[in-house]
Amino acid sequence: MLIKTVATLAVRGSIAKRWCTASNPLRTFATSETPVVAPNQELQLTYLTEEDKQGIAVLGLNRPKARNSFSKSLVTQLLEAIDVLAHDKNVRVVILRSLVPGIFCAGADLKERATFTPQEVSRFVSKLRQMMVNIEQMPTPVVAAIDGAALGGGLEMALACDMRVVATNAKLGLVETKLGIIPGAGGTQRLPRILNPAIAKELIFTARQFSGEEAKALGIVNHAVQPNEAGDAAYRRAIELAMEIVPNGPVGVRMAKKAIDKGLQVDIGTGYAIEEACYAQVIPTKDRLEGLRAFAEKRKPNFIGE
Repeated sequence: MLIKTVATLAVRGSIAKRWCTASNPLRTFATSETPVVAPNQELQLTYLTEEDKQGIAVLGLNRPKARNSFSKSLVTQLLEAIDVLAHDKNVRVVILRSLVPGIFCAGADLKERATFTPQEVSRFVSKLRQMMVNIEQMPTPVVAAIDGAALGGGLEMALACDMRVVATNAKLGLVETKLGIIPGAGGTQRLPRILNPAIAKELIFTARQFSGEEAKALGIVNHAVQPNEAGDAAYRRAIELAMEIVPNGPVGVRMAKKAIDKGLQVDIGTGYAIEEACYAQVIPTKDRLEGLRAFAEKRKPNFIGE
C-alpha cells in the first residue's frame, strides 16, 4: 500500500505542495540550501531555484536511525531519482549529500543484510553496484558533499561521483575486509584509478580509516574544508563548486564528461577518436553559436542546452 505524505515550503513567495510516496523520493523546490524533510522519507530530491543556483539538483540521504546505510528501499529510491535526473535537461549539476548530521553514509545496512539469504545478498549487491554505475554515468557532473563519515559502500558511492568535497574531520575508509568481504560496489576498481594502485591496495587491505584532510593529501577528494557549526561546510563548498559549472554550456560540459570518462577506459589513440566524436556533437548546437556571439559582444553567454 502506498503511504502518502505532504511537505510544504515557500517558493518565490508562494506555498508549493509536493506529494511523495513510500517508494519515491520527495521532490521539492527550494530558494535556500536549508532542506525541508518529510517524516520517514529516506531520500529527498531538491531543485534549487535561486537565480544563480538554477540548474542545481540536490539528492539528500535521510536515514538517521540507520546512519544512511543502504537498505533495499533506499537503493530503489536512489535508482529512481538518478533516472529522473539523468533525463532532465534542465539539471546541470547534481549534489549528493546527507541530511543527517555527522554521517554521509555508513555503507550497507548490516542489520537488514543479516536477514538475507546468500542469493538475496548477491542480488542486492548487484543492484547496489548498478546504482553506483548509474551515478558514475550520469550525463551531468555529480558532486559528493561529505560532511560526515563515509565508510564502505558510502565511500564507494562518493568515489562514483565526478568530484568530492569533504569536511576535514570526516572519517573515510573502505572497511569491508574487516567484515571478511571486499568493496563490492566498484571500490576495488575506482580507488586504484584515482590513486597509485599500491596506495589503494594498502587502504583496502588494511581497512584503514582516514580523515578528510588525509583524503585531500592523497588526492581522493577535490576540496577539504574546515567544519562549521551547522555541520554542512562541505555541502556549502559543493554549492560554490556547482555554481562555477552552471553558467557554462551544458552540452559542452556533458560532452567533456563523456570524453573524459570514456577516454580513461581505452588507449590514447582511441581516446582521441572519442574526443573528436564528442566535439562533433557540440558543433551544430545553438549554444556554440551563442558562445561565439557572447565573446564578440563581450557579454556573458545565455546557454539553453541546445
